Amino acid sequence: MTRLFNDPSAFADEMIEGFVAAAGRWVQAAPGGVVRSTQADEATVALVIGGGSGHYPAFGGLVGPGIAHGAAMGNLFASPSAQQVHAIAKAADQGRGVLLSYGNYAGDVLHFDQAQERLRAEGHDVRTVTVTDDIWSAPKDELHKRRGIAGDLAVFKAAGAAAAAGYDLDGVERIAKHANARTRSFGVAFTGCTLPGASEPLFTVPAGKMAVGLGIHGEPGIDEVDVPTADELAELFVGRLLEELPEGVSPEGARVVPLLNGLGNLKYEEMFVVYRRIAQLLIERGITIVEPEVGELCTSFDMSGVSLTLLWLDDELETLWAAPADTPGFKKGSVAPQRAAAAVVADAADASVPESTEASRATAALIDASLAAVAAAIDAAADELGRMDSIAGDGDHGIGMQRGSRAGADAARAAAEAGAGAQTTLTRAADAWSDRAGGTSGALWGEMLRALGARLGDAEAVTAEAVAEGVEQAKDAVMAFGKAKVGDKTMVDAIAPFADDLARRVVAGEGLRAAWGAAAGYCESAAQSTAELAATLGRARSHGDKSIGTPDPGAISFALITQTVHRVLAQSTGTSKEQ
Repeated sequence: MTRLFNDPSAFADEMIEGFVAAAGRWVQAAPGGVVRSTQADEATVALVIGGGSGHYPAFGGLVGPGIAHGAAMGNLFASPSAQQVHAIAKAADQGRGVLLSYGNYAGDVLHFDQAQERLRAEGHDVRTVTVTDDIWSAPKDELHKRRGIAGDLAVFKAAGAAAAAGYDLDGVERIAKHANARTRSFGVAFTGCTLPGASEPLFTVPAGKMAVGLGIHGEPGIDEVDVPTADELAELFVGRLLEELPEGVSPEGARVVPLLNGLGNLKYEEMFVVYRRIAQLLIERGITIVEPEVGELCTSFDMSGVSLTLLWLDDELETLWAAPADTPGFKKGSVAPQRAAAAVVADAADASVPESTEASRATAALIDASLAAVAAAIDAAADELGRMDSIAGDGDHGIGMQRGSRAGADAARAAAEAGAGAQTTLTRAADAWSDRAGGTSGALWGEMLRALGARLGDAEAVTAEAVAEGVEQAKDAVMAFGKAKVGDKTMVDAIAPFADDLARRVVAGEGLRAAWGAAAGYCESAAQSTAELAATLGRARSHGDKSIGTPDPGAISFALITQTVHRVLAQSTGTSKEQ
């Protein structure tokens, strides 16, 4: 288990601070993560990678000459926010374009896509290539749905080497796609991992058993089998991966890079015993092994497990794999001399607020009180939310909601005290929530609060009709942004009935307090009913049946928030249709 920490919610921030202090030869701190502390004489395409913390050397440990130019580093097992990705990409861009690359997870896709849209609007040339190497996470005919695990390194290394060699953005993008298409991975685990402050691992494996097809965020395996011998595990790895050959590849005469990756708590000596048989099996099939790697390449805290990645080479990929690289977590050959890069200076925050009316400022005060109560309620429920999320997901929902709600509450308080109206207060809370929470829920709560704020505005008195319409628009924004629908076992299963019931009651003439309270009760029932569903989206998708019997944590946290806001409304002054 993870033993050394201070405040668990501050673990990622403190880890990044210590990493920068230890790795200053390669990286410097930047808002949202790290960028290189050195640069080459000639400008190149910038490769920006990223993902949740807890996977070292991925992702910050792969920043340096020959691989990445920057890494957006999210909370533990949670995607970085769009603000983080945007800031890192801006700091890394050398004027020749930016390639964003990361593992194919729902939260990462949402945030990186948001950042890409914003960067393009500002004039940056930005492309994206997601890594989809995990053969167990989706069938062969749905390769685009597969998640990225240790194959991240193969794709990042090829793309980074192409950038260093002077390829233009089209060329770097092509290489990243080509490397991803020729990379396959398969992982197993013997024990789960435990997040800082947690008393139990995210999942457990029965004694004498091995979880097959695990994910690097603590997602439990697809199957459990008896623990094999080292040779039997090697045979399982190689046999299964040879059934998953990329298009145009045949084993005989092929050249391949094997990456045997320890997930955090497996001894190197054990991995060498396994690799011994892997090498034998590949050679027996007429395959030439090229510059293999055995070690910790993409970890999962203290998970006891191992994965095998095969990167199938052609002449161009082989040249790029062999190219030099010098990063804190991965080194190969000798890179050309570098010079010190300019220090990154964070943009100053704009503390001014737009003009607002007294009526809107009164609503802003109520928003401030509501979000403060929400943060307290989430604090109390965080452990249980994390437990529910660990059943078929990665267990980070509680800590992500904690970070997001606290940041949202602090931002709302600062805005309200500065004289902001309802829209500005909600927008600033949205930005802070999304930025600090990261992950899918952070992105979605950011969308909801912005949509509600846009409807309320800063100039008008807020009516029950305006609130109901704003909640309806928040629902629509979430469904359009996250692509979920009712029945997918997501937060939408609570949002939709709440928004629809609230709108129906307000149209019928009920005051906001009464309508909100009744809708919140309906929402709670809908959230609890998600226990009957199997997950079909997000990280829990590949473990959908395991989620049956446990409510969706996003739906439960949404219902908790609606009930908390109703308590604040019930204690507020004013007419039943205002505030």
